[in-house]
Amino acid sequence: MAEELFIAQSSREEKYRVLLPQAKALCASESNLVANLANMASALKITFDFFWIGFYLVENDELVLGPFQGPVACTRIAFGKGVCGAAWKQNKTVIVPDVDAFPGHIACSGNSKSEIVVPIRKDDQVVAVLDADSSLLNDFDQIDAVNLNELCEWLGIHCF
Repeated sequence: MAEELFIAQSSREEKYRVLLPQAKALCASESNLVANLANMASALKITFDFFWIGFYLVENDELVLGPFQGPVACTRIAFGKGVCGAAWKQNKTVIVPDVDAFPGHIACSGNSKSEIVVPIRKDDQVVAVLDADSSLLNDFDQIDAVNLNELCEWLGIHCF
C-alpha cells in the first residue's frame, strides 16, 4: 500500500469507517512495533486532528511513552495513576469529558480538555494503551470508543 491515506471529509463515524482498513493495511506488512505505532499515531492525528495522540507501553509497573503526535508528553506513568494508568488498571476504555474533573489527572498540557484511553491487549494482558487528548471539552463518545477498541484489538493481535 502506498503511504497515503484517503479520508472522507464527513462525520467522525464515517472517518473511522474509511480509516480503519487503511490503517490496518499500512501496518499489515511491517513487523516493527515502533514503525507501526508511529504510523498509527500519525494516521489518527491527520484524520481527526486530535490535540495529542499516542501510545504508552507497559514496562514493569509503569507506562512508558511510545510513538505519538503532538506536544511533548509525560514520559512515565505509574500503574493506576492518571487516565492512562486508570485504563490500564481497570483494563477498560476510559472516556473523560473534562480532564480537570478527573481525580488524579496528570496534566502534561493545560491545553488538553478531554481524553480517551484504550487498552491494547496481548494474550489477555494489557501491553500498552492508546491515549487521545482533545483541546475541546466532551470531544469523545461511544463512536470513538467502539472504533478505537477495534483498532487496539487488531494492534494487540497483529503488532505486539
